[in-house]
Amino acid sequence: MSPPSPLTTLFLDAGGVLVNPNWHRVAAALQRNGVAADATRLAAAEPLAKLELDVPAQIRATDDRSRSGLYWELVLRNAGIDAAPELLAGAWTELEDYHRHFNLWETVIDGVPAALDRLREIGLKLVVVSNSNGTLREKFRRLDLERRFDLVIDSHEVGVEKPDRRIFEIALERARVRRQEVVHVGDFFEIDVVGARAAGIGAVLVDPMGLHAARDCRRVESLAELAATARDRLR
Repeated sequence: MSPPSPLTTLFLDAGGVLVNPNWHRVAAALQRNGVAADATRLAAAEPLAKLELDVPAQIRATDDRSRSGLYWELVLRNAGIDAAPELLAGAWTELEDYHRHFNLWETVIDGVPAALDRLREIGLKLVVVSNSNGTLREKFRRLDLERRFDLVIDSHEVGVEKPDRRIFEIALERARVRRQEVVHVGDFFEIDVVGARAAGIGAVLVDPMGLHAARDCRRVESLAELAATARDRLR
């Protein structure tokens, strides 16, 4: 048996790995439209919402844009918010407009800049592979993250999104790396892990609340935890 290829590259999802929604902005938009909301409760509810969303039938039946409504519905429900649709409509219009122009996933997760710097220090190439809306690169520039990546793949720009293996194939080709040298890090099992494995790439699931213990993959609490692991133990 030949030894495994050395790890040279990490593919990184954006939302849930590098950045989170700006929950203060979300809460403020809801409050302006008459819905009582608290940023801390919304943030705590999101992992539970994603757990409910992260099932094969739901992921296969939707794309990133079409499942966004259910995502927000689940976040509100898990945060204990039950508001009239007409009150929510104004908030969603406001937030959708902001997201379309600037990207609502704009809160850098604690420890991410230092983790990215650590991963680069040990010689890894860093490639973002994310389902997004065409604003990803400019958002990372605004957040002072872009310079830390070798390549950014925005699904809107390449015309295909995870879990479709083709977005990973595009990333492999543009990064000029072999699939055996890559591990993908994401926050959805059915989107990130299943998609990466379909392309022959290993995967790690970011699971900050320990909700995915039954999943057959490596899990970490955060990118910071992953970066603290020596390169030969990342797989």
